[in-house]
Amino acid sequence: MALLFDKETSRWLLQGTNLSYGLGVHENGTLQHLYYGPKLPYLSDLPASDKSIVRHSSFEPSEGILQQEFPAWGGMYYYEPCLKATFPDQVRDTKLVYKDHEIILGDEHEELIIVLKDTVYPLLVHLHYRLYPKHDILERYAVIENTGEEAITLDQSLSATWHAPRGDRYRLTHLAGKWIEETQIYQDEITPGKKTLESRRGNTSCQANPWFAIDRGTATEDHGDVWFGALAWSGNWKITVEYSPFKLLQVSGGVHDFDFSWHLAGGTKFQTPAFVGGYTREGFGQASRNFHRYQREHVLPKPLSKELRPVLYNSWEATYFDVNEEGQTKLAEKAAAMGVELFVIDDGWFGERNHDRAGLGDWTVNPEKFPNGLKPLIDKVEALGMKFGIWVEPEMVNPDSNLYRTHPDWVYHFPNRPRTESRNQLVLNVANPEVQAFIFEMMDNLLSENNIAFVKWDMNRSLSEVGWLDAPQEQHKEVWVRHVQGLYDIFARLRANHPNVAFEACSGGGARIDLGIMQLTDEVWTSDNTDPYERLFIQEGYSLAYNAQSMMCWVADAGKWMKNRPASVAYRFHSSMMGSLGIGGNLLNWSEEELEESRKWVEVYKGIRHIVQKGDQYRLLSPREGSTTAVQYVTTDQRESVLFALMHPQKFQNHSPRIYLRGLKSEALYQVDGFEQPLSGSALMNRGLDLDLWGDMSSKMVKITEISA
Repeated sequence: MALLFDKETSRWLLQGTNLSYGLGVHENGTLQHLYYGPKLPYLSDLPASDKSIVRHSSFEPSEGILQQEFPAWGGMYYYEPCLKATFPDQVRDTKLVYKDHEIILGDEHEELIIVLKDTVYPLLVHLHYRLYPKHDILERYAVIENTGEEAITLDQSLSATWHAPRGDRYRLTHLAGKWIEETQIYQDEITPGKKTLESRRGNTSCQANPWFAIDRGTATEDHGDVWFGALAWSGNWKITVEYSPFKLLQVSGGVHDFDFSWHLAGGTKFQTPAFVGGYTREGFGQASRNFHRYQREHVLPKPLSKELRPVLYNSWEATYFDVNEEGQTKLAEKAAAMGVELFVIDDGWFGERNHDRAGLGDWTVNPEKFPNGLKPLIDKVEALGMKFGIWVEPEMVNPDSNLYRTHPDWVYHFPNRPRTESRNQLVLNVANPEVQAFIFEMMDNLLSENNIAFVKWDMNRSLSEVGWLDAPQEQHKEVWVRHVQGLYDIFARLRANHPNVAFEACSGGGARIDLGIMQLTDEVWTSDNTDPYERLFIQEGYSLAYNAQSMMCWVADAGKWMKNRPASVAYRFHSSMMGSLGIGGNLLNWSEEELEESRKWVEVYKGIRHIVQKGDQYRLLSPREGSTTAVQYVTTDQRESVLFALMHPQKFQNHSPRIYLRGLKSEALYQVDGFEQPLSGSALMNRGLDLDLWGDMSSKMVKITEISA
């Protein structure tokens, strides 16, 4: 049993494979954090609840120094609260104390539910701790319940607060960027005060990602204590990192309180998104591998998550809006000859969609482009041995569309204010049940009437003027949350009706990458930037938090983004083979030599994708720190591995460095592609490999396979 409870001392100990998490009830009834770190074998190893408080003076009351598991705003608490409420009599002070708990045992996880109650008002908070011992991962979320008759207003309702041990030095690692520069890695020393990571755009955003890691300033890929976590939410979010002068560090996160309130009517509940966390003392690499395994086994939707992602071709960069049956057929023939398994038609197939200024919202096949509907193209694609996929953007509408002319009230807007357009489009009010019903029915019909195996679901702008004045007054600040809840509900219903259809989440590049959308989609669009060199930086940051199976990577035309930096076919494929492989160039312009080489790389990828998509990832050389990027993947049985090494634009005629592999069996013998004699795992990890990369944008892929001694 990985969950222990001591009734006499009211303490709980959650034990993973290598971590422990401890909490207990203080003598004043407050639920107190006690421990989060390397595994402790016994409940008695935890400190007593009243012994872990730092005492200073009357100017620092215990409310702030006591490490509360779910702090509420009330009394003399001056740090970031998880809960701030306004009661019917306008009291804005909350006091939560322990009420009871429940332990639920399962095959793959165990769950602790602790119930807190306000000392006066009919407010309960059910704190859920779901432990996955195999992965050292803990899911936390709260269910806030009004057991009375009158409404309570929630002004802030975060998911959880994580605490690190009291310490003198900490460093924050997080992901930030912008469009075409997503998931860049930043590391900052944590000093007393508060730092907020956030999105207030209505989506997860390219500017920041809801993932964090904390270490003592010295952790590397292979060594050091790392506490990490991520929010499972695709709307407005915030994560606050707060460090007190008493060397106490807490990380709180959840739905953003900006322009937010929730009307908690009598007898109703509000559930926060999960705030998922983990700990390892084996550096950032092990933190990532634990998180990746957890995502593949428990986050990505079944049954498709058990399968390998197919090689995909998307026609967007080949045709843009100039889509028609004849042109798509020609591309499909080229893609099939290359070995592609899934052909995806992108924007431009519907309505009056000849450019980005019209047609969004009118999801009927354009009769001029497809006189007989999509069926002839789908039949052709299937006859070529591929499955068919399609692009949609259901949350958006062009003002120049039949949908908008019929339902101008269906977009977010305020009276007496402009309806700001971005990319010539407005955002449909997905908080509105009528809009939800329209989107679901449209998508359900599209998937029912056509043999579609894959949907690329896009969202090409952030929210603005988020007004819905037809809603009850008390719900006006709930729309940010209700939009995401509505989106999640649509996805869940579509998946239930069409369990064999795969979905990709996309939002103006990588603006919708989070654990929440991953529970409902099979992959995410990482970035609109398909430059193979710049993708190395994007993909490295992505890999800190998220798994390779869900990361869509396109091979695009040479020099598409940087005209003076074209890359070879091999380099472009090597960069994109480190996730789920897609191809997005204009195949009609590729030479026969390029098409043939591409066919060979597609065949190679099919032979190693089980290692990449399902294996453990090791970041051996960072693109941020030298002339070469090296990334290795190893199967869980350690019998197969694949290494990608890519040299950057060359400096001073330097050769690539020696590469030291990881994750192999020391005593086993491995055959390494390109090397005549087999080598032991110990030699590969300690003596290393010299791949002798030479010249700008050179690259190699090496397969490593265990052989009998």
